[in-house]
Amino acid sequence: MRQPLEDNIINISRAKFSVSYPANFMLVASMNPCPCGYLNHPEKDCVCSPGVVQKYLNRISGPLLDRIDIHLEVIPVPIEKLSGVSNSEKSDKVRERVIISRKIQEMRYENDDIHSNSQMTSKLIRKFCELDTTGQNLLKTATTKLGLSARAYDRILKVSRTIADLDSSEKIEAKHLAEAVQYRSLDKDNWGIN
Repeated sequence: MRQPLEDNIINISRAKFSVSYPANFMLVASMNPCPCGYLNHPEKDCVCSPGVVQKYLNRISGPLLDRIDIHLEVIPVPIEKLSGVSNSEKSDKVRERVIISRKIQEMRYENDDIHSNSQMTSKLIRKFCELDTTGQNLLKTATTKLGLSARAYDRILKVSRTIADLDSSEKIEAKHLAEAVQYRSLDKDNWGIN
């Protein structure tokens, strides 16, 4: 999975031939937090020992997890909230913001042979993800405290650029960066796993 995620190509080699197929895809994955499924649950206790939890979390490799842009821990929603009325943003408004964001990205990359923030190279990240001093300090602190890799650093910048686009902001602000950092909550260093 690592190579197709990185290069957007799948290579298949056999004894007499080798072929390559394009593989530009979006990986969406999920897993339980532990074998019993109740680690960090607000109402139920986890029955797994720390060693069992660590062994379970080690099943996903750090290099693979590092190549995933956004990872979130999702806690169960109480039934009262599921059936209640919420004040969340309406789907048609979200759709409108996404369409505007995609147009912003198309215009930004019209001369760069890419179409979206997720396709930015390191050179384009440096060009289009400039941070002010506050943002630089925030990202440096997050990288140090969370033990993030260079790849995670770049992914945070790409995600924060997208968040800023959804906010119709030309510059990446500290709030966009802070939100992007929160989306790295499942990095191995956060689990205490080496």
